[in-house]
Amino acid sequence: MCGRFAEYTSADDLLEAYGAAEASEAARDRPPSYNVAPTDPVRIVIDRPADTDATPAADAADEATADARPRRELHLARWGLVPSWSRSLTTKGAPLFNARIETVAEKPAFRASLRARRCLVPADGYYEWRRNDRSDDAAVQAAVRAGTMPARTPFYITEASGSTLAFAGLYGWWRDPSRAEDDPERWVLSTTILTQPARDGLETIHDREPVVLARDAIGAWLDPRVRTADEALGVLAEPGPPLEWYEVGPRVGSVRNDDPGLIHRV
Repeated sequence: MCGRFAEYTSADDLLEAYGAAEASEAARDRPPSYNVAPTDPVRIVIDRPADTDATPAADAADEATADARPRRELHLARWGLVPSWSRSLTTKGAPLFNARIETVAEKPAFRASLRARRCLVPADGYYEWRRNDRSDDAAVQAAVRAGTMPARTPFYITEASGSTLAFAGLYGWWRDPSRAEDDPERWVLSTTILTQPARDGLETIHDREPVVLARDAIGAWLDPRVRTADEALGVLAEPGPPLEWYEVGPRVGSVRNDDPGLIHRV
């Protein structure tokens, strides 16, 4: 699970870090956030054939232009993938801000995007909560019952090298049926973040973690010329970068709080 993260690096720095050629005005104007939550606008990096633009119509033409040289761009998307058949922005069932790597190729909401609309979601770090009330340690459970330890402890997780995290993501376009054909806001760009079983010590905090791309895997993941689910998932077989984490304060639990103090070490 990845349900909260920080993303405060400037658009220009992200363009340089990921080799992107341009950023949309919305992506440039997005203010820094230390407490990004589902349905918030987030920046995504995509590769598109150079002779198309980042529009729904261009998505429909991707099949014909798949061999064109990709152009890398930074855009703003709603966090929480909205399937094309959805009648509203609020989808029924589980929120689609995460997609499990084990089933992403099978789920109707994700499988088309896995083949043709992959992205990365840059983040400076993300938050995860350890459930102390579910600990196997009797002493921890006793402390939670006594009120000397909180039921959940938040941690901030970052790349050990200090670089931004590149979450593997998917994106899609949704047509708002309530808006007119000439309304520029009739199309909504949305995204989801892939997750996998936690490892390398993170499983002591939570059983899931976002898929973080190694730097040399980014190009293959974004490449629109990769057209099958097996090829795309094969890119993710490469281990991600080493991560590190530390405990932070409980203020991050409320989305009303959004300031640099949220990532300060306890």
